Amino acid sequence: MSRRTMRIGSGLTRRNVVLGAAGAAATLGMPGILTAQPANLKIGILHPVTGGLAYEGEQCRKGALLALEEINAAGGIKSKGGAKIEAVLADAQSKPDVGAAEVDRLAEAGVLAIQGPFASGIALATTQAAAKHNLPHLVDVGVVDQIVTRGLPNTFRFAPGFGKITGFALDALQKINTDAGGAAKTAFIVHEDGAFGSGMAKLLNEKLPGIGIQVMQTLSHPSPQRDFTNIALQIRQGNPDLIIPSNYKNEFILMARTLQQQRVRPKAGIYALLGGAASNVAFAKQYPQAAEYIMDCNHWYNPTKELSKVFAKKVADKGWDLTYELMLNYSCMRVLADALERASEPSRAAVTAALASSTYGDHIMPYGPTKFVNGQNEGAQPANTQILKGSVEVIYPAEFASAKVAFPIPQG
Repeated sequence: MSRRTMRIGSGLTRRNVVLGAAGAAATLGMPGILTAQPANLKIGILHPVTGGLAYEGEQCRKGALLALEEINAAGGIKSKGGAKIEAVLADAQSKPDVGAAEVDRLAEAGVLAIQGPFASGIALATTQAAAKHNLPHLVDVGVVDQIVTRGLPNTFRFAPGFGKITGFALDALQKINTDAGGAAKTAFIVHEDGAFGSGMAKLLNEKLPGIGIQVMQTLSHPSPQRDFTNIALQIRQGNPDLIIPSNYKNEFILMARTLQQQRVRPKAGIYALLGGAASNVAFAKQYPQAAEYIMDCNHWYNPTKELSKVFAKKVADKGWDLTYELMLNYSCMRVLADALERASEPSRAAVTAALASSTYGDHIMPYGPTKFVNGQNEGAQPANTQILKGSVEVIYPAEFASAKVAFPIPQG
């Protein structure tokens, strides 16, 4: 076992398992005879829990482990004799090469599948590494479409990618803007300069003119970025109707606070695509003035569904931030558990086949049944949110909406 890799099973110690089994044997009148326990089914949970993406990675891990705890408490994988799922935890350290090395370690540890690793750049490396081991890799987020267009048969992405998210976001923006009388005609794009942000900026520059919005300027920044003053001043000088950011949590919060401090207030609003904090309840509550009215097209849960409400309450009871990283990894673990139930045997090949044939539909997300086509879940879709009075509300699609959109935003 590597220094960075840990195992978490059902939460039972060996002593507790032995005592429990002995007690059951005594109850059956067979003292000294222990009922054989099925072997744990090992799943690698790989996220960047240190480095620049540590917050996001920790949120991902929490979501996966919450689902795992529920599954084990409900009797484990019943088709495998009630076998428990054992999480083998690994840290990508926010670096693609480390993520790939951790895949090799997880493979040596005997995991049946890997879930993670959140970031697109890391996912490009970890899915390639997993292919060497014929190891099924369920990608939780990782929006770069190259992750699933390279023909890797063991790669499955649960959430929607760039293409679908951008198309959805532009359709929603066009509808919102049309309903508001075409309030937005110009935009600044602000993006992190990695695979995620650069890919999103490229698509936006290609597509925004088609819905009547001129891109005045595209501004990139590294992650981490320590100062957004210069970017804020450029936006003030350009005076666009819209700001469209695509970046990670820390940079998004710093950017939003800098815009507020510099009194930069776009006429129509801020419309993020996969904004790192734009759909984050903690951001909305901690920085209400900077956060109010920010819109986002992002991964989000279905607030109208009872299962989702139960999930949200569990998260609140634990004192955790309610974020899409939690939501997606909670959902991914449920999809993996379903694949383990249906797999003909506890092997990597059987789990790969079970994922490929998935029709799992009991989601907290606003998704249809899971259907992987060339590795992409065709049942996945994003949602549009807006921060209103300190809460993250769904504003689109209408069937999942919890509030009406405020667009253009109030001025003054």
